[in-house]
Amino acid sequence: MLDENELDADERARRRELEEELLALRDAANGNHAAAQSAGPVSEELRRLHSGPLYFADGRPVTIVCARLPRDMREGMPYTDPREPDYTEAYTLADLDTLLELQGHIRAANPLSKVAIRADDALVADDLTTHLVLLGGVDWNFLTRNLLDKLDVPVAQVTRIGDETGAAFEVQEGGETLTLAPRLVGTELVEDVAHFYRAANPYNRLRTVTIFNGMFGRGTYGAVRSLTDERFRDRNGGYLATRFAGRDTFSILTSVQIVRGEVLTPDWTVPETRLHEWPGPGE
Repeated sequence: MLDENELDADERARRRELEEELLALRDAANGNHAAAQSAGPVSEELRRLHSGPLYFADGRPVTIVCARLPRDMREGMPYTDPREPDYTEAYTLADLDTLLELQGHIRAANPLSKVAIRADDALVADDLTTHLVLLGGVDWNFLTRNLLDKLDVPVAQVTRIGDETGAAFEVQEGGETLTLAPRLVGTELVEDVAHFYRAANPYNRLRTVTIFNGMFGRGTYGAVRSLTDERFRDRNGGYLATRFAGRDTFSILTSVQIVRGEVLTPDWTVPETRLHEWPGPGE
């Protein structure tokens, strides 16, 4: 018998289908008709939600950490001043579309876990020892900046503040520096570079830290959609499980295509989409 980690993404999906069918047959044979009738597309979808990289099997709290928009940006927006009657704290956060996408998925995949949203400047000690899920890069999210310096990963992000043409990720590999930059046509972003990173939480080794980080906001959104988009999440999750089987620390830099302003979900099973992976095979 092959271990589940030895199966590819298609084989893992077929294994799940067979398991669901056998469980339904068992329930029917035991007279548990309600359970048997619940098996099928709906229960299979729920079961698949309760797996993958964004399912935290221990049921412990999850904290999604967003960057706070810079003060000069907030000053030009309505409802961002706490003194206003219609103050809305969510308007002060960066990557709102990404946050909505991610928070909904994590809540659905982890119904028994407490899921909190925190701005990076409002974290307390108890937040830092949960499962951490970070959105955004080193420009605004101080915790992303702090952890990328602290954690074991050969990837650095070059700030784009004041110079978007110099925005890039840099990878140290074999004594050389590989630069991976987004592509713009004029001022229009047509291809971003995004980083997905998973490791043990350095503040509590029994929990995890997950980073979704693009050079631009749509890159961050594309990185999150890699694991939330129902058309790609099982495929990409299966790739991670196979490629990094037995590892709790790994990293992927991925291309995120933008077509007429629309972000296309990366497919990590397509080699051209994966710009860099760490650890490499055999490392």
